[in-house]
Amino acid sequence: MLLIAILISTFAFGEGDPNKRKSRAEYIAEWKDVAIDQMEKYGIPASITLAQAILESGDGNSELAREANNHFGIKCHGWQGKKVYHDDDKRNECFRKYRSAQDSFDDHSVFLQRSRYQFLFDYKVTDYKAWAKGLKKAGYATNPKYPDLLIRLIEENNLARYDNPEAKRENQAPAKTKTDSQGAIVLEIRKGLEIQKSSNRIKYVVADRQYSPEALADRMDMGPWQIKKYNDLEKNETIEKGELIYLQPKRGKNKTHDTHVVKEGETLRAISQRYGVKMKKILKHSDLPRNYRIKPGDRLKLN
Repeated sequence: MLLIAILISTFAFGEGDPNKRKSRAEYIAEWKDVAIDQMEKYGIPASITLAQAILESGDGNSELAREANNHFGIKCHGWQGKKVYHDDDKRNECFRKYRSAQDSFDDHSVFLQRSRYQFLFDYKVTDYKAWAKGLKKAGYATNPKYPDLLIRLIEENNLARYDNPEAKRENQAPAKTKTDSQGAIVLEIRKGLEIQKSSNRIKYVVADRQYSPEALADRMDMGPWQIKKYNDLEKNETIEKGELIYLQPKRGKNKTHDTHVVKEGETLRAISQRYGVKMKKILKHSDLPRNYRIKPGDRLKLN
């Protein structure tokens, strides 16, 4: 990622004209709620989002942040939008340009949904150290000290407090808790659909009618590929009324259920959906090959 921002952000920003430079405290205060929103929607620790933004944008003061609203140093990588060019690992490299900084935060979360980063979502949202090291392992940045820089930023600025799902945003009244008829907690209502959280800490909705993945994605303000990938939907497969559909990636394990005994007519996908555990992880935990076809009586391990 943007090397100059990493070098700049290593030093204090209190020097110079305060009217021209934003302080770290000001930057955190401005973007912490957005980072929490991204965590709640995508499952990325708010501390990681904030630390990356601080590091890559120099507290929002870097040329790339000011000129292109790019707060994460994300390069073009097939980007179809506007672009700017800066010297980084190579001369005159292509970087994404956004209409607003908010768009940069949104795109950063979507960027981390790529397959190369999927293993990160097996970590707890409170394990910022694992996330920091995982980002480097996945190739997010070339700087070998990238994880250490993120961890230092998180600990020096107490950013981990924003990873607590029970933490309240400052200057915001506590939201009233709403429950459905079965007593499940409803996190929010988006375009008439209740968004709930599973026992495995994954946001989901229950389809109120038949949908194509594209139609439900549009209603949830998501990409069709996300609905298909998170729910292991085949091409042209229809979502049926009453079906549970995840809005976030399934986990690598289920901490409240150890095993499941396969019943007649059950599919691996149905079990995966029930417990919020990826199909390949269920097979791996159970020491079964990837192409294994489950049968009644099989005891599948969920962690």
